[in-house]
Parts: sequence; C-alpha cells; structure tokens
Amino acid sequence: MKKIVLLAMTAVSAAVLSGCAGMDKSASANGGDPFATASFQKILKDDFVSKGQASVDRLKQTQHQYECSKYEYLGKPMPADLQKKLEQDAMSKVVYPKDGQYLGDWKAGLKIAENGKGMQWSDKPGSPNGGNCLACHKMIANDPSQGNIGPELYHYAKLRGNSEAVLKYTWQRIYDSEAFNACSYMPPFGAHKILTEQQMKDVMALLMDPDSPVNK
Repeated sequence: MKKIVLLAMTAVSAAVLSGCAGMDKSASANGGDPFATASFQKILKDDFVSKGQASVDRLKQTQHQYECSKYEYLGKPMPADLQKKLEQDAMSKVVYPKDGQYLGDWKAGLKIAENGKGMQWSDKPGSPNGGNCLACHKMIANDPSQGNIGPELYHYAKLRGNSEAVLKYTWQRIYDSEAFNACSYMPPFGAHKILTEQQMKDVMALLMDPDSPVNK
C-alpha cells in the first residue's frame, strides 16, 4: 500500500494518539479533559518541533478532532447528540463549486489520486498537494498498490449513476467526510484546503466520468 501522506489532520491525530499512552488516566476525572493536563502538554513540547512547512501549529485541534480524540482515549462512545451536532456543523460549511460544475478532467484526477506528496516538511511550500486516494481506496482494476482502509470506489459511477444527488453527495464526501462521520479518518480535502476546487473537480471526474479507468 502506498505511503499515506502526513496531512494536517493526520498529524494532529498521530500526536494525540501517541501522547495518550503517556497520560495519567486520572485526567478523565478532571472534567473529562485529558489533553489539558501538564503531562500531555509536556509530550507535545518535548516530542514535536517545527520543520519546514510542517509547523507545530498543526497540532492545534479542531473541535471535531478534540472530541474524537477525547472519547477514543476515554474508551467511551461519543454521545449521539454531540456526534450529530458535529456532523451538521461540518455539512453546513461545505462550499460547492462556484460555477455549479462538479466535473473536471479525469486524467488530472488520476494523477492527484496517485500523488502522495503535500504538506510534509520535505515538500516545497506552495507546490500542489496530492490526494493519495489510492492509498486507502481500491479505484482501478488490477492495481496491487491500492489500499483497503476506505470503501472500494471501483465502478463508482457505474454502480451509483451520475444524478445531481450523487454528484452533490460525492462532493460533500470529498470536501469534508466529517459531515457523514464526525470521526472519519478521511482527510477533509476541501475544508482544510488540502486540494483546490479544481483539483476536487478533477477527482470528481475520475469517479464519475464513464471514460475513467474507475468505471471501466
């Protein structure tokens, strides 16, 4: 499986999960906020430093990341009302294409899906990010490098059609999957500006175009 790119969202998750092992679980009795403890803050200070464009400011969590990390650490399910609130909040912030057109160039979309570069310390600042979609999803027939962490996307439009509802749903999923699962592992490509609007359109075309290898 291709190496998963270290994006802003996954960097935060890694920091939290690695830090959890060293925290005193008595913090759970302190207002249910284990990440405010001195021990956790010390882990962040001692173990993480800025390097290139991968600065430590990416360790500052969004509310979604904070709540998901907290309940994961406490070993408790997130309350249903909180999960619904977070998902509704993410959905309300989805930005749709300015020109109303969802589809770009599937050939460009394939390059984005194969590209695992972007937002790492060794990447040139300002260079386009990749989506690294193939690291987690099967999208193309007979490609052994594809991952299986995420749902299979092969024959995506062939199975689902290309109605306006499907287009909108697919865009929402790519823009911010937290709108459907508050603790989704899928990077919020639009919400965190990992991909540009045009890049998202190109990935959409990869999924939807009948000539794309995804639908062959």
